Amino acid sequence: MSYSNLTKKIFLVGIAATTAFAIDFATKWLIVNAVMKPPRVIEIAPFLNLRLGYNTGVSFGMFQDIFSAYPLLLAGLSMAIVIGILIWAVRATKFAETFALGLVAGGTIGNIVDRVRHGAVTDFLDIYVGTWHWPTFNLADVMIVSGVGLLLLSSLLPFRFAGPTYKEPDSKAPKA
Repeated sequence: MSYSNLTKKIFLVGIAATTAFAIDFATKWLIVNAVMKPPRVIEIAPFLNLRLGYNTGVSFGMFQDIFSAYPLLLAGLSMAIVIGILIWAVRATKFAETFALGLVAGGTIGNIVDRVRHGAVTDFLDIYVGTWHWPTFNLADVMIVSGVGLLLLSSLLPFRFAGPTYKEPDSKAPKA
């Protein structure tokens, strides 16, 4: 891999991860420190409420019994996953793939920061239909799902529609 491509990949994954993290951090801070004082349910649309909650488990609150007593264990496991995602991003061959992995990493880091600071992830988006409610989530989760969706789309679409690829310089080309 050329130095130029490595630099581009690191920059792209950094921009995506930083943006995802910043959006998540800012919205959680705003919800906790301004909007939900006092905590209540705020109807935004006929299918969306703001409802403050804290998740000590993994996705959908699974394994809360195990991880509520050991939030740093889950944060450590999540950080190991982020490192793997960042390595994958640097090895990616398409811009879309690198950007998608940056979104996943940034969203995951947002939830890790919550876990380390508060022992749980701050959730506030409540989507529902009638009396059926999806588990409350946050914008870090939206970034993670968006990144995975973009990653899947990028892998399914032909190369010309999935965005440019990183090209190595032709080593046999004459030098000017």
